[in-house]
Amino acid sequence: MRFISYAQNNEDVLLWRALGHVQGGFYIDVGANDPVEHSVTKAFYDAGWHGINIEPLPAHIAAFDEQRARDRNLALAAGSRDGELTLYDVPAVRGWASPEASVAALHRAEGHAVAEITVPVRTLASVCEEYVTGEIHFLKIDVEGFEGEVLRGMDFARWRPWVLVVEATVPGSRETNHESWEQLVTSQRYRYAWFDGLNRYYVAEEHQELMRHFGIQPNVFDDYIPQHLDSAWRQIGALQENAGRLEATLGTVEAHAADVERRAAEMERSAAEMERSALAHRAMYQEATQQAGLLAQKADALARQGEQLHLEKQNLALQCEQLRLEKQTIEAQLHQSAAWGQDLEQRLLAVLNSTSWKITAPMRFVMRRGENSMASIARRKARGAARRGLRWLTSREWLRRAVLPLVMRSPRLQALTARTLAAAKQATAEHAAPAADVPYLLRELPQSAREALDQLRHAYAPHKE
Repeated sequence: MRFISYAQNNEDVLLWRALGHVQGGFYIDVGANDPVEHSVTKAFYDAGWHGINIEPLPAHIAAFDEQRARDRNLALAAGSRDGELTLYDVPAVRGWASPEASVAALHRAEGHAVAEITVPVRTLASVCEEYVTGEIHFLKIDVEGFEGEVLRGMDFARWRPWVLVVEATVPGSRETNHESWEQLVTSQRYRYAWFDGLNRYYVAEEHQELMRHFGIQPNVFDDYIPQHLDSAWRQIGALQENAGRLEATLGTVEAHAADVERRAAEMERSAAEMERSALAHRAMYQEATQQAGLLAQKADALARQGEQLHLEKQNLALQCEQLRLEKQTIEAQLHQSAAWGQDLEQRLLAVLNSTSWKITAPMRFVMRRGENSMASIARRKARGAARRGLRWLTSREWLRRAVLPLVMRSPRLQALTARTLAAAKQATAEHAAPAADVPYLLRELPQSAREALDQLRHAYAPHKE
């Protein structure tokens, strides 16, 4: 698998070339700075190693506590003796914190702001005594000009790192400064192996076989890739993957958009159809409203007609009631006349059956003969009386109003009435006797009664004179 380098100057590539065969190795990183960025130990940690990270700035060590659970992370500075020191930090540039006042002066001269903080100091020997239990495969020191003090606090007789990596230039320049501390290393049976332009590499004499790995700089045969390039490639891959997903999503979106467009078209058609339907319903509603208005007018007209019919019905009821009362009056008069006629007939019969009437019969015969000449005159008078009687009958409005509606309902009844009236006229003209002093209601009297009444009147007339 390709090696990913996180170190600033490919230090981890050279160390991996020499120590990559070690399984679960151990390291000490003095001036660890960051668990990922420019870290010499990140690749080894990912490979299963663990170790000690020494970083005096509390804000920086918090990242190690979060990301390096297997490591021992110490918020202190390494020096030649235990105690405290003033650390000069440049907040704008991570990794420039240094215990050297001269280094801080250079940063101030370049225009950088410098902050002074007090941090605890321990020697590497005391740290190793507390935390190291086995081999130390490499020790890396990068403390911005304070490397000599760190080396002075290490007991190389007791703890023997296989490889040392020590920053050997003045901070921020190519000027080397290893002359001030190199004898502290070489005097402890370490041999110089390589200078990469920033750091010097030393190998313990008891591990001289590792020297052959430091003869040339990192190159293509180390099969490595810088972490930033790997991250860029990963980002490119992620972007390509995202682009593929986005393309697939775009296809889905386009298909969805086409479906939405199709649905929108369908909805537009439906809306147009609904609009047409609404217009049709509106027209139907208007027509129904008009029809309802016409029906309401017809209903009002029918109501008025009904009221008029009701009034006419009431008038007819009143007329019927009036006719009924008139009929009752006529019937009462007719019954009265009939009773009078019957009484008169009885008295007439009594007269005709009396002895005096029979004795005077010859005398009445003689008198009638003498009166024959006067018969024509009497008939003329009788015809005049009949005409007056008919005029009387036809002049009575209440009688016509009661009888004529009944007669007009039947043609047969009309014919019968006509014949009866004709016969009555003829009978009146031929046989009616003068009855000027008899009430008109005596029309119900029998003919015999009328003749007897006439005879009585003729007989009575001479006596009256």
